[in-house]
Amino acid sequence: MRSKLPVFAVLLTISGFLTPQAGAVGAPPVGESHIYKHVEDRELKLYVTKPADWKQSDSRPAIVFFHGGGWTGGSPGQFTEHSKYLVTRGMVCVQVQYRLLDRKKSDPPITCCRDAKSAMRWVRSRAAEFGINPDRIASGGGSAGGHLAAFVGMVEGTDDPSDNLKVSAKSNAMCLFNPVFDNGPGGWGGKRVGDRYTEFSPFHNVTKDDPPAIVFLGSKDSLVPVKTAYDFRQKMTDVGVKSEIHIFEGMPHGFFNHGRNGNKPYFETVTAMDKFLASLGWIEGPPTLSADIVK
Repeated sequence: MRSKLPVFAVLLTISGFLTPQAGAVGAPPVGESHIYKHVEDRELKLYVTKPADWKQSDSRPAIVFFHGGGWTGGSPGQFTEHSKYLVTRGMVCVQVQYRLLDRKKSDPPITCCRDAKSAMRWVRSRAAEFGINPDRIASGGGSAGGHLAAFVGMVEGTDDPSDNLKVSAKSNAMCLFNPVFDNGPGGWGGKRVGDRYTEFSPFHNVTKDDPPAIVFLGSKDSLVPVKTAYDFRQKMTDVGVKSEIHIFEGMPHGFFNHGRNGNKPYFETVTAMDKFLASLGWIEGPPTLSADIVK
């Protein structure tokens, strides 16, 4: 059943902006707090969660999560439960704070994209410190965070001038939860990106060196058409890149968040993400997330 959006949310959607994703605030982020960037008199933080048996000498896979909220809201804690689970599977998990856009303006997401790439570079440049394999760093995110997770994996440019560009910001796999990754004509975010959409839209930057992806989408998502997800998979397949798609019948935008819909979609999407990462050889064995979380 399609969820009812408040009037202001409908207006934002019509105008080309994404409404703050339900559940995007979530729990507080977990893990060690680190400042990855100083900008505009601000300290931007990310939060690193490690497995219980972690050692600095490890070479573990990692995932860097970006929260949703239309580039204008949300907080890093959206993927706290995902992180708490994935560390039990041996991964190092990172939740990122990034600068948000002004809702009253129509600026393109330059700062969001720059911060996302800065965070990826910060993690990769400190892989040895955090016991991470620098060639196994995934990006993950939901909605606008899904856009950023796809952006760092697929789109060149829009780097922070202060970044060390010798360190790659490109992720090695992508876990995308109802991502708004088509920012071209007819896609989402047109008011913000305009005719510059090729600078920001992962959908329009598919190439053979892109990382493998898994995409989750509800069939009743009012912001991302199901056709867009299938077209994305076809474009990826055409260039020889692994791309999975999972459509959840009747589910709206933000359906996957922990605590929503009795946790059934959360359980199913996390389990599928686990299997996807295992198919890449990053983790071993069957998923261990307990079905008891489903209410």
